[in-house]
Amino acid sequence: QVQLVESGGGLVQAGGSLRLSCAASGRTFSNYAMGWFRQAPGKEREFVAAVTWSTYYGDSVKGRFTISRDNAKKTVYLQMNSLKPEDTAVYYCAAVEGLTVYSKNILIRPGTYDYWGQGTQVTVSS
Repeated sequence: QVQLVESGGGLVQAGGSLRLSCAASGRTFSNYAMGWFRQAPGKEREFVAAVTWSTYYGDSVKGRFTISRDNAKKTVYLQMNSLKPEDTAVYYCAAVEGLTVYSKNILIRPGTYDYWGQGTQVTVSS
């Protein structure tokens, strides 16, 4: 079992930055692929980024967001720069066991992940 707790959301002006954190429980964090998704009101959950031995990004955030992980701290981060109003959403952290078996085509699907955090709100004002 893995429990995920996100933090770091908030209100920021367009062009600003935020860093989200996702703290995980469990002893084998380093064996898990980690992902970030977001969901805006009335929209489907959208892939943002994932990290295994490699990093993967959704097209809408590529070049602006950076995902990273610290296995010693059992934490995954999402550094978000050059934020836009359309980045406004609830951001969710997700985890699935296994690092080497997942391609990007698999990691972008919410159904791939077994564990989810409660979400953290990010609001970008114009």
